[in-house]
Amino acid sequence: MTEFSQHNNDDLLARAFRDNDAPAAPEATPTTGDLDLAERNAFRRVTRETTIRAEDTTDGYEVEYRKLRLERVILVGVWTEGTVAEVEATMDELAALTETAGAEVVEMIYQKRDKPDSGTFIGSGKVKELRDIVEATGADTVVCDGELNPGQLTALERALNTKVIDRTMLILDIFAQHAKSKEGKAQVSLAQLEYLYTHTRGWGGNLSRQAGGRAGSNGGVGLRGPGETKIETDRRRIRTEMARLRKELRAMKTAREVKRSKRQRSTIAQIAIAGYTNAGKSSLINAMTGAGVLVEDALFATLDPTTRRATLADGRQVVFTDTVGFVRHLPTQLVEAFKSTLEEVLAADIMLHVVDGSDPFPLKQIEAVNQVIYDIVSETGEQAPPEIIVINKIDQADPLVLAELRHVLDHEDVVYVSARTGEGIDELTARVELFLNSRDSHVKLQVPFTRGDVVARVHAEGTVRHEEYTADGTLVDVRLPAPTARELAEFIVEEVS
Repeated sequence: MTEFSQHNNDDLLARAFRDNDAPAAPEATPTTGDLDLAERNAFRRVTRETTIRAEDTTDGYEVEYRKLRLERVILVGVWTEGTVAEVEATMDELAALTETAGAEVVEMIYQKRDKPDSGTFIGSGKVKELRDIVEATGADTVVCDGELNPGQLTALERALNTKVIDRTMLILDIFAQHAKSKEGKAQVSLAQLEYLYTHTRGWGGNLSRQAGGRAGSNGGVGLRGPGETKIETDRRRIRTEMARLRKELRAMKTAREVKRSKRQRSTIAQIAIAGYTNAGKSSLINAMTGAGVLVEDALFATLDPTTRRATLADGRQVVFTDTVGFVRHLPTQLVEAFKSTLEEVLAADIMLHVVDGSDPFPLKQIEAVNQVIYDIVSETGEQAPPEIIVINKIDQADPLVLAELRHVLDHEDVVYVSARTGEGIDELTARVELFLNSRDSHVKLQVPFTRGDVVARVHAEGTVRHEEYTADGTLVDVRLPAPTARELAEFIVEEVS
């Protein structure tokens, strides 16, 4: 490779990674989240191009170089209800999903209709306009904001002569990129197969049957078979693979339930962080615990549940669990596949429902999250835990939006914070402490000097209000979790109301 080509390569690489190449301070120790983010940003789509320079043709070789290039995408939506601002916010969210998947949005269009067209989603007239836009921009893919049936996908691909995907396929692609654990990858694979099973398409030879019966009536040797079309064969293979993945996930669910039961027996309070994708759930955990979990300004940055132990200001130990984010119209396949992960929310003592205050329609986020939780509660029969709504990113929020939230939401259950600046974090921590204390038993214990282990346990699991030494032992005024108080009933000398 010549010096000229090498220089071009270096320049292209530098421009492509200009947002991710800021070196960390030499003395800083990278956290787990920093390492995860570096690994994720290390992957980009690369296309190879070949050019031949005139001065090189005499030597009989070609000069190759690599060019970093993102897939170019056109977004298409159908406006059936709501205001212009709402539909544009939905399209902006679709654009954020597309960029998270690693593509570049070159155009966004939407059409006002009573309902999506049954044949082409947007109607034949708009399809012709869209084809002209595809040809003019050189787009590789068209993403539709909705779930398309196989007929609509086929009709659009034939008319546009380019790849067409829907919102569900896009979200599944993001999940496939971001899943890290074995369970997360299996859950994503199952969701993809469930979607593929109902959207398997084919034409021509894909719809022809293998011959069955006697040789004289079917064309002879090599053409006899079970009489299945290729689509039927593909679907049978998909069903087999889905059954295998479900079996694996059942085994993983058993292991998760064992770990969950151990945490519950430990009497340490469980706090689940749930909410809309990119609302700042991981940033909130870092602000409250300094855990250093992966934080990225992208949708669905967290797929695998992250559990971190922390100590609150009153000395109480708690466990925070960061869960996968929700989104409007979350595919049912993902809800089903990630059910075991989402059940972490139901097993918690309290849920922090994180909302992006900088979003133009945060109430829509709250509605979408509540719908998913309601679906899980309906299927499992369990009760949702008490929740505190955390309005995050108030440093970036529109004051009018915050005023609307303060007017609509109950002040008793809402805290306004900024995980980035730290504003409101102390109030949130105090609110969590107050809630956990309300569930505790307030007692006084008389512990003999020979039972130092009990005193140590009281300090570890409870909130000690006062401690003094008497002739009979250590007198401790403490708030304890109810199960712990029952276990230490023999030392209780007074129950404080």
